Amino acid sequence: MRRRLAADAALLVVAAAFVLPLAWLVLASVDGDATLRVSAPGTPTLENFSAVWTDEITFTPMLNSLVLCGGATALTVACAALAAYPLSRFRSRLVRPYLMTVLFTTCLPITAIMVPVYGLFVQVDLIDTMSGTALFLAASQLPFAIWLMKNFMDGVPVILEEAAWTDGASWAQSLTRVILPLMGPGITVVTIYSFIMMWGNFFVPFMLLLSPEQLPASVSIFTFFGNHGQIVYGQLAAFSILYSTPVLLLYVLISRRLGGGFTLGGAVKG
Repeated sequence: MRRRLAADAALLVVAAAFVLPLAWLVLASVDGDATLRVSAPGTPTLENFSAVWTDEITFTPMLNSLVLCGGATALTVACAALAAYPLSRFRSRLVRPYLMTVLFTTCLPITAIMVPVYGLFVQVDLIDTMSGTALFLAASQLPFAIWLMKNFMDGVPVILEEAAWTDGASWAQSLTRVILPLMGPGITVVTIYSFIMMWGNFFVPFMLLLSPEQLPASVSIFTFFGNHGQIVYGQLAAFSILYSTPVLLLYVLISRRLGGGFTLGGAVKG
């Protein structure tokens, strides 16, 4: 009984650690005099949303984020699928060491390589470009995306490819017409993970993008700490809610594919 009570108390503490910041975010966004305290507003107002609902503060940075993260995510998923295919289908002694090396690269802190990356981008004239920043974001997420994609691809029976090869399909056709359609949940997971990690990335665009009109929302949120005499908590909370909306919508729109799992039973019958 005591162990159960202790476990329940620990779970309540963990739940409070997640719920309290979210509660503050919602309450502060409709409070004209918001502070760091979690308290219900005396008179709820939408003035905070009206203050940040402008082209300069919200629309342009959000559009930059969508273009930057959307392009980088598409590139990451495509490259991860092409890299995971030979790792999943071809047997070699080098596959496991290669995968361990790929996984090890995810442990490197991004701050440790930003100085040489910045110097390289200056040399190749990619500094302050959306395409160059998207390329580096994709490269930084590619190792873990390859690892995830390979694990999901292992779940697709090889017999399906062999049947496609018998009908005259090439490896590229078997990948795009047989394997990837059956990997809907796996591709969805990789897409969501990559997009969320890029959407919340502050350091990379802060270092590689110099023009204010190209900054994404993850960087423009920093202006709430610098352009005012003090932090406007209500507007910061309102902007944070708007900033989180695209990620939540992405998850809601494709969450159905996550619930279905891999249904390959009918595909391998007969």
